[in-house]
Amino acid sequence: MKIHVCAVGRMKAGPDKELADRYFDRFGKTGVSLGLELGGLVELPESRAQSTSERQGDEAERLSAQFPAGAALILLDERGKNLSSQQFAERLAVLRDQGTKALAIVIGGPDGHTEAMRQRAGLLLSFGAMTWPHQMVRIMLGEQLYRAATILSGHPYHRA
Repeated sequence: MKIHVCAVGRMKAGPDKELADRYFDRFGKTGVSLGLELGGLVELPESRAQSTSERQGDEAERLSAQFPAGAALILLDERGKNLSSQQFAERLAVLRDQGTKALAIVIGGPDGHTEAMRQRAGLLLSFGAMTWPHQMVRIMLGEQLYRAATILSGHPYHRA
């Protein structure tokens, strides 16, 4: 299963980007033997539309164009479910084992996602009730993908 990460906003060169890249690279190397492949990381600029709904709509349209039609969809959303690392790994394994070819994990802009995108998603995922900077969310997502791969492979990186 190819996992595509799509995000609104760009990370600038520096320690944050290096750390995110390190975790995505680790996931790419660890996940491939488990049938989990990093399909890429796409960053899109924030919309400059006037209203919140117009910005959300513009970003949803541009984000949707970045992953394959029919891909399973996970949205990072502050109103989403809080899963343990084990539960997240199990969700990925279930999708893979069901024959899902592509999964898009999407980080929206500051205004969040449209209701249509939220309805389309198979999972709304939250990293907690607090608001996190998008750079931190990318680092945490990369780390959790890597952690999921280590959990599924039985590697001792993840300890309960």
